[in-house]
Amino acid sequence: MKAKRVALNAEVEKYEGGKGLEDGFELWSDVVTKGWIVTDTLVKVEREDGKIFCPFIMTRRGRTFIGNGDYIIIDEDGTKQVCGEDKIWFRYEKTE
Repeated sequence: MKAKRVALNAEVEKYEGGKGLEDGFELWSDVVTKGWIVTDTLVKVEREDGKIFCPFIMTRRGRTFIGNGDYIIIDEDGTKQVCGEDKIWFRYEKTE
Protein backbone atom coordinates (compact mmCIF):
# COMPACT_ATOMS: atom_id res chain seq x y z
CA MET A 1 0.00 0.00 0.00
CA LYS A 2 1.21 3.52 -0.78
CA ALA A 3 0.10 6.56 1.17
CA LYS A 4 0.62 10.30 1.15
CA ARG A 5 1.24 12.36 4.26
CA VAL A 6 -1.91 14.23 5.29
CA ALA A 7 -1.57 18.01 5.32
CA LEU A 8 -1.14 19.31 8.85
CA ASN A 9 -0.14 22.80 9.86
CA ALA A 10 3.01 22.97 11.96
CA GLU A 11 5.45 25.45 13.47
CA VAL A 12 8.93 24.89 12.05
CA GLU A 13 11.84 26.44 13.93
CA LYS A 14 15.57 25.89 13.58
CA TYR A 15 16.85 24.77 16.95
CA GLU A 16 18.60 27.36 19.08
CA GLY A 17 19.36 27.01 22.76
CA GLY A 18 17.47 29.24 25.17
CA LYS A 19 14.16 29.17 23.27
CA GLY A 20 12.63 26.34 25.30
CA LEU A 21 12.13 24.06 22.29
CA GLU A 22 13.68 21.03 23.97
CA ASP A 23 11.92 18.88 26.54
CA GLY A 24 15.06 18.25 28.57
CA PHE A 25 18.79 17.55 28.61
CA GLU A 26 20.79 14.35 29.02
CA LEU A 27 24.32 14.23 30.39
CA TRP A 28 26.73 13.88 27.42
CA SER A 29 28.61 10.97 29.02
CA ASP A 30 25.30 9.08 29.39
CA VAL A 31 24.38 9.70 25.75
CA VAL A 32 27.73 8.32 24.61
CA THR A 33 27.81 5.29 26.91
CA LYS A 34 24.13 4.30 27.05
CA GLY A 35 22.83 5.15 23.58
CA TRP A 36 22.85 3.43 20.22
CA ILE A 37 23.09 6.66 18.25
CA VAL A 38 25.74 8.56 16.34
CA THR A 39 26.85 11.37 18.64
CA ASP A 40 29.20 13.31 16.34
CA THR A 41 26.70 16.03 15.38
CA LEU A 42 24.63 16.33 18.57
CA VAL A 43 24.15 19.75 20.13
CA LYS A 44 26.20 19.98 23.32
CA VAL A 45 25.51 22.50 26.08
CA GLU A 46 28.18 23.10 28.72
CA ARG A 47 26.90 24.11 32.13
CA GLU A 48 28.74 26.31 34.62
CA ASP A 49 29.98 23.25 36.50
CA GLY A 50 31.69 21.97 33.32
CA LYS A 51 29.24 19.12 32.70
CA ILE A 52 28.09 18.74 29.11
CA PHE A 53 24.46 17.95 28.29
CA CYS A 54 22.56 17.19 25.08
CA PRO A 55 19.06 18.59 24.50
CA PHE A 56 16.23 16.27 23.47
CA ILE A 57 12.51 16.21 22.80
CA MET A 58 10.15 13.45 23.93
CA THR A 59 8.27 11.51 21.28
CA ARG A 60 6.09 8.44 21.54
CA ARG A 61 9.23 6.43 20.75
CA GLY A 62 11.22 8.03 23.56
CA ARG A 63 13.94 10.67 23.56
CA THR A 64 15.08 12.17 20.28
CA PHE A 65 18.33 14.08 20.64
CA ILE A 66 18.80 17.34 18.73
CA GLY A 67 21.66 17.65 16.25
CA ASN A 68 23.45 20.72 14.95
CA GLY A 69 21.28 22.43 12.33
CA ASP A 70 18.13 20.44 13.19
CA TYR A 71 14.65 21.93 13.11
CA ILE A 72 11.98 21.33 15.75
CA ILE A 73 8.53 20.65 14.30
CA ILE A 74 5.53 21.35 16.52
CA ASP A 75 2.33 20.08 14.92
CA GLU A 76 -0.96 21.83 15.63
CA ASP A 77 -1.85 19.00 18.02
CA GLY A 78 1.30 19.78 20.07
CA THR A 79 3.29 16.75 18.91
CA LYS A 80 7.01 17.51 18.52
CA GLN A 81 9.57 15.97 16.19
CA VAL A 82 13.08 16.69 14.97
CA CYS A 83 13.94 17.07 11.29
CA GLY A 84 17.40 17.56 9.84
CA GLU A 85 18.17 20.60 7.72
CA ASP A 86 18.92 18.26 4.81
CA LYS A 87 15.26 17.10 4.67
CA ILE A 88 13.14 19.86 6.20
CA TRP A 89 12.22 21.70 3.01
CA PHE A 90 11.49 18.46 1.14
CA ARG A 91 8.89 17.57 3.77
CA TYR A 92 7.51 21.02 4.54
CA GLU A 93 6.75 24.10 2.51
CA LYS A 94 6.83 27.60 3.90
CA THR A 95 3.37 29.14 4.26
CA GLU A 96 4.33 32.55 5.70
